[in-house]
Amino acid sequence: MGWLKRLFGLEKKENQENVEAPAYQAPVAQAPAQAAASPQTIPPERMGLNGEYDQSGLAKRVAQAFDANPDVADIETVYVAQLGTTVVLKGTVPSQEIVNKLATIAKGVKGASAVETNQVTVG
Repeated sequence: MGWLKRLFGLEKKENQENVEAPAYQAPVAQAPAQAAASPQTIPPERMGLNGEYDQSGLAKRVAQAFDANPDVADIETVYVAQLGTTVVLKGTVPSQEIVNKLATIAKGVKGASAVETNQVTVG
């Protein structure tokens, strides 16, 4: 079972890629004089798998990146969470090498400013 399925109940779609954020117009009533205001963009850590706003977007995109990497795709004892722009990994892995690999992959996901691994046990 892949990361997306195990953590979020989502299936990876064929040829699914990370997409850049389209302009996002906030659903705020504006006075006619403000109608030409510039649209807001979705922060990278809130970008969903398909470019939509998603509170857990960064964690889902990290899970997607783990699924795409054959070295870590089959790990089922680690969980991914996010605190703002920080990716938090929790669980157990057989070696420090795997922790390092997970952290490197997670750091490479757009919107991730840091990765916490202090809740991962090697054993």
